[in-house]
Amino acid sequence: MESLLVCSFQKPPSSLQFPATAEPYSLFTGSRVEAQYCKCKALNNPENSYAIPMRLQLHRQLAMQQFVRNNSERIVALSPRCRSKYLVSATSEHNLESEPSKSRGRSIQHALDAFYRFSRPHTVIGTALSIISVSLLAVENLSDISPLFVTGVIEAIAAALLMNIYIVGLNQLSDIEIDKVNKPYLPLASGEYSVTTGVMIISSFAMLSFSLGWIVGSWPLFWALFISFVLGTAYSINLPLLRWKRFAFVAAMCILAVRAVIVQIAFFLHIQMHVYGRPAVLSKSVIFATAFMSFFSVVIALFKDIPDIVGDKIYGIRSFTVRLGQQRVFWICISLLEMAYLVALLVGVTSTSIWSKWITVIGHIALASLLWNRANSVDLKSKTAITSFYMFIWKLFYAEYLLIPLVR
Repeated sequence: MESLLVCSFQKPPSSLQFPATAEPYSLFTGSRVEAQYCKCKALNNPENSYAIPMRLQLHRQLAMQQFVRNNSERIVALSPRCRSKYLVSATSEHNLESEPSKSRGRSIQHALDAFYRFSRPHTVIGTALSIISVSLLAVENLSDISPLFVTGVIEAIAAALLMNIYIVGLNQLSDIEIDKVNKPYLPLASGEYSVTTGVMIISSFAMLSFSLGWIVGSWPLFWALFISFVLGTAYSINLPLLRWKRFAFVAAMCILAVRAVIVQIAFFLHIQMHVYGRPAVLSKSVIFATAFMSFFSVVIALFKDIPDIVGDKIYGIRSFTVRLGQQRVFWICISLLEMAYLVALLVGVTSTSIWSKWITVIGHIALASLLWNRANSVDLKSKTAITSFYMFIWKLFYAEYLLIPLVR
């Protein structure tokens, strides 16, 4: 423990030197400390204070206070600037009582940051926005936006986010070695979470999701959770006949089924049938949302593997990127999205609502233009640039869900 000890004050003037025969630092540890420790200054740096045991910091402060009392007359004679230099360690600059709270604060902050990365926040945002957007498609007039509607939406979002974290967490548990290459910042890959911790988190979240779905009593919601659970598990888990992510086409279909079909139809029916008690009739807007998001889901399924090509090659994941190459898959994704925007443009032109027509047409032209301009500036040799563009695609995904409720 003594190896952690460093002296916090620089060499004082000759009039304030400790006697050569004295052992002024014995108060710090209860034993004689070699004089060379006093050459170190790290303790005077608040950023390093966490490395010093609490007992040593307490003894350090007591020693300085005793030194100040014994030399008070000579300290007073110093200039204000010099005086403050030697009094600072004897005052409450390092408030020992606050150190435990600071340590707890750092621990909580670190735990929240790790869970934030574990939850894959871009998928959480996408799930929440999609449910809100699709739920609004069931609203026929302003009176439909009631406390009952808000409650139904919140129930759906809560249950879906719990299941979302189960799915992304299971994927990380199954890909620890791959993520050490592709995504070393994730908690399981970096070692911040143990496998046991990961299993406990995803198990808890899956059970909470199903429990909430059952308590709510909405069959469309419960089936959405169940199908998502089955497909998410089959996609990731390394068991015979499963781990469908190894097969590019099957992996894409899993993502399409959840993101394009289940989210649009099941959560619309949750509001339509469970909240409003209406018959299960799919509107034109829901059909458009399902078709458009089918394009988008395929693009996400393809594009997410472009920055991960190195790890996928090493561990035998035969993604489209591994088989066809980064550049080819990249432009396939751009083409699919531009086709989707063209379809959305045609839907907007045929709308009978003037305000819906203008918003839909202008909005999708703007998004298509942004996509094309950004795509032509991406450096496909840079993993950082490709990852940044992938997150840009998720932002386009969010933007589309802002436009979907306006398609009438």
